Amino acid sequence: MFFYLAKVGYFLIEPSNFLIMLTLFGLLLVAAGRRRRPGLLMVWTGIVMLAVCGFSPAANWLILPLEERFSRPVELEGYDGIIVLGGAVDTIVTGGRGDTALTNSGERITIVARLADKLPLAKIVHTGGQGVIVSSQATEAEGAARLFEDFGIEPERVMLEDVSKNTWENAVLTRKLVKPRPGQKWLLVTSAYHMPRAMGVFEKAGWTGMTAYPVDYRTRGRADRMLGFAGASKGLRRFDVAFREWLGLAVYWLTGRSAAFFPGP
Repeated sequence: MFFYLAKVGYFLIEPSNFLIMLTLFGLLLVAAGRRRRPGLLMVWTGIVMLAVCGFSPAANWLILPLEERFSRPVELEGYDGIIVLGGAVDTIVTGGRGDTALTNSGERITIVARLADKLPLAKIVHTGGQGVIVSSQATEAEGAARLFEDFGIEPERVMLEDVSKNTWENAVLTRKLVKPRPGQKWLLVTSAYHMPRAMGVFEKAGWTGMTAYPVDYRTRGRADRMLGFAGASKGLRRFDVAFREWLGLAVYWLTGRSAAFFPGP
């Protein structure tokens, strides 16, 4: 139920969706000739905020603190396993085409080829089922398995969790699958902007010995603090991603699914 409420609720409050709906509702009020002044206020607010979120550096202001929160480890040795969070496989296209299609977060899974080579004794654990409401004919685990085989990773090294729909389920169900032992070291791979929430959730779910390995950076770092966007769609897309992550941090913390509001190293 939490998953479905989160999906529907976020669709309504996602900044780009909300601002478009606000503008359209304002236009309806103006066209109807009733409450003209509030209608015009809604229209102008929607238009101005769409421009601000789409062209200004606002999206970078939101996402930079998330991406800068965790750094990659200096040395890669002694890890018992690599846990890769889902989100890299487009399950709808994968199901329809019969071959693995990647999302904008594809680096979450392509980095495994390098990490598996650097850590030849480590288990490779991918966690992700179907993160959409409508059945997509394939799971992320199916797409990941195909790529791991293409990478030349031995099947006996791979463990797949194919039921989880969100980060909390990633942590809980993967722990049940892997049964980590005290003293083991694990590398957690996910997008840099998602890493704070992921680390907080895994800690809350009982994981220990976890080290962050952020990938899929959307910015160059602090150099992008004042960088705007040449296309409104690019800025809005990044603003939506960052807003969703900050909202997720708050919701997970308030519902007891994260160790802190803004988990850090």
